[in-house]
Amino acid sequence: MKTLSQSPTEPGFVQDPYPFYARARAAGPLVFWTDYDMPVATTHEAVNTLLRDRRFGREPVTPREVPDHLAPFYAVEAHSMLELEPPRHTRLRSLVLRAFTTRRIKALAPEIETLTHALIDAFPEDDFDLLDAFCRPIPVIVIARLLGVPETMAPDLLRWSNAMVMMYQAGRSRAEEETAVGATIEFVAFMRDYIDRRRSEPRDDLISALIAAEEAGDRLSTDEMITTCILLLNAGHEATVHTLGNAVKLALETGTRPAADAAPFVEEVLRYDPPLHLFTRWAYEDVEVHGHRFRRGDEVGLLLASAGRDGTAYAQAERFIPDRTDGPPNLAFGAGLHFCVGAPLARLEMQIALPGLFARCPELSLTEAPRYADIYHFHGLEALPVRAGRS
Repeated sequence: MKTLSQSPTEPGFVQDPYPFYARARAAGPLVFWTDYDMPVATTHEAVNTLLRDRRFGREPVTPREVPDHLAPFYAVEAHSMLELEPPRHTRLRSLVLRAFTTRRIKALAPEIETLTHALIDAFPEDDFDLLDAFCRPIPVIVIARLLGVPETMAPDLLRWSNAMVMMYQAGRSRAEEETAVGATIEFVAFMRDYIDRRRSEPRDDLISALIAAEEAGDRLSTDEMITTCILLLNAGHEATVHTLGNAVKLALETGTRPAADAAPFVEEVLRYDPPLHLFTRWAYEDVEVHGHRFRRGDEVGLLLASAGRDGTAYAQAERFIPDRTDGPPNLAFGAGLHFCVGAPLARLEMQIALPGLFARCPELSLTEAPRYADIYHFHGLEALPVRAGRS
């Protein structure tokens, strides 16, 4: 296995990590990334295989040592489907999917369309940041309505989410950790009170459905519901905001536009410039993969964004082709046991919002070149300065 070095916070990498991924793929399906001190999978085949291989999982073999100041954050993580393996993962995911149904998601389509047009109607005449005016409000307002919390809470939900996800950022600071913990404490307190009220006053919302979800006499505990609601907001919101921003940037820079059926366009964005670039797994037994011998307890990184640019999986993989039909499904939302439960909602939001935006704003244009934020493992813009040309 070849060894490569690349700081994830180096400015050039932040703006364009894809040359490093190309170098990594050329070195082999597995390379050792010294900055993370672990092997990483680089190709579509290798990433897809490891995502689905049950000899690897999300839950560490040795429980992590949690510093006292981070205890509130990891107390929430302890109940997260994202961080658990069977049998707890199986139980939680089954109960959540009984509430977070396809029917419930599809029923949101008219609301998403109405919200899209309301936000566009409010665009200013002068230059503005499309992230703040469009990309951020859509997922946070939709998830607030889905959960059944007041829409007026959207700014707080957004603030808590932004603070908490910084815990996954490369090179996070102690100040960012303390901000994340403060947001966690506030978010948990709000959700605990709200769930308690929904127990006595159920409504037609996701929280009430989570309370009612039952399988073989088992239900979600309050702590599990709190973590699930936080996970749905944080993971779903971050992915959708970044993908919407990346999608508009790509459309404007390449002169392409999503068709009325925007599904192919959305999938190409998720392949070409996904919102999450690196995910990790732990080896649960001694196992050999692509010529490397993993020991039980070893960690491996999965370069989701590198997989999307793999020329052995996609023709002209370095080109953005909005109506692409070749190649396997992209891995932006993962695969296998931990495939993102919020993926259908994220896709629906993007498939409605993007064609709506370009239909209403045919003269939409960038007013300056957008820059990516230093937030790896995520990959999204600092701002998206535009002029609307709204019709």
